[in-house]
Amino acid sequence: MFGNFITRGLVLVLGYAYPAFECFKTIEKNRVEIDELRFWCQYWIIVAALRILESFGDLFLSWLPMYGEAKLALFIYLWYPKTKGTAYIYDTLLKPFVAKYEADIDRSLVEFRAKAWDLAIYYWQNCTQLGQAKFLQMLQYIASQSKREIQSSSEEKNETNHSGGEPPVTPSGLFNRNNKQLTDRKAPPSSSSPPSPRPSSSVHHSEEDNNLHGARAKLRRPNKEIS
Repeated sequence: MFGNFITRGLVLVLGYAYPAFECFKTIEKNRVEIDELRFWCQYWIIVAALRILESFGDLFLSWLPMYGEAKLALFIYLWYPKTKGTAYIYDTLLKPFVAKYEADIDRSLVEFRAKAWDLAIYYWQNCTQLGQAKFLQMLQYIASQSKREIQSSSEEKNETNHSGGEPPVTPSGLFNRNNKQLTDRKAPPSSSSPPSPRPSSSVHHSEEDNNLHGARAKLRRPNKEIS
């Protein structure tokens, strides 16, 4: 894993960064050498072709051992001054193939450019229409939610107005206990207690008569003794 990471880093440096710097120096010279400029143009053409093939080749060939090292060696082979394999690969492989199918490649590129432009416009229109529809739906949802809130608040106000104000506050805690004690004190005794018995009138009159007869008898006895 670590070796693969190092290999990719070397490919970026030796396959792209260093050749790009050399190409920059060639262009910025006071007297541009046509052969050197031609060499670097051929190099970047081959690198572009390799990059296209690499996107498909990595799917099927990346499992091979030393695959990354082989790519690094190929990049170095293309620009190394003693080998300069760019000229050989360009003149023997790439140039004959492109020259043979140049007209077909141009035609297919023009058709692809037109189709790509039409496809881009089509997707752009669909995206704008979809975005407008979603934006309108969002605005409608926000408006419906605001209407619901307004209706609910108005209904609550109407209910409070019809009820005639706030409901009476019921006492709680200590005040409730005091009120219960006051009501218990003021309440009359329950009717369940049995009524006290009252003497009848006849019994009351008979006791009074007996008392009167007893008093009269006592008064008569001392009178007899005196006589």
